[in-house]
Amino acid sequence: MNFLKKEVEKHQEEWNPDDPRDYIDAYLSEMKKKKDDPHAGFNIETLLVCILDLLEAGTETSSTTLRWALVYMMNYPEIQEKVQAEIDRVIGQSRQPTMADRPNMPYTDAVIHEIQRMGNIFPLGFPKMASKDATLGGYLIPKGTAINTILASVLFDKNEWATPDIFNPEHFLDSEGQFCRRDAFLPFSAGKRVCLGEHLARMELFLFFTSFFQRFTFSPVPGEMPSLEVVLGFTNSPEEFRVLALPR
Repeated sequence: MNFLKKEVEKHQEEWNPDDPRDYIDAYLSEMKKKKDDPHAGFNIETLLVCILDLLEAGTETSSTTLRWALVYMMNYPEIQEKVQAEIDRVIGQSRQPTMADRPNMPYTDAVIHEIQRMGNIFPLGFPKMASKDATLGGYLIPKGTAINTILASVLFDKNEWATPDIFNPEHFLDSEGQFCRRDAFLPFSAGKRVCLGEHLARMELFLFFTSFFQRFTFSPVPGEMPSLEVVLGFTNSPEEFRVLALPR
């Protein structure tokens, strides 16, 4: 948080309301406009919390998912080969991947989704609060009750997935090998207040993942196969590992 405070202070010193450079500048401009409105909620403390949210939700989750991608592709080299074969067939080596490629790459899309499912990086959704008394499954939920969505209970539900505890991209492919969406795939939480960055995250993951495996083949350091065990923290992350990135 000290780093963020220093960054905000630096922005305050250099701030030009006629030339906003980024989110902090835009927030400072809005804070100045609303300085006489005590109910507006624009203040430095809120700005710091907002920046922290953006950093944690916008970088930590995507980077952790990509680390899981490397771990699973090293543990399942035959799947990595199939991903690269599809990349070579659809994109080749002469250009960068784009989002327009995704509909033509069902297997790669399925692998990314399975990495998110098995990685289960955010097993608990952000807490919500009941706005009124409600009954769910015969249970009374009084107004004001804090509610958490246990996403892991859906991502590993044996009634929803053929092999819930095994890495299996076929979970997201139909009988013809085309990508199919699954209602039980909820890594971005559920309800009206799902992760605001879901669409951005999906784009990031597809573009980074395909770019990585277009250019490199990833393999473990001899005798050091990365573990599939989870390290608990802000997110469920993989244990530290070393990797060999071999240019293709």
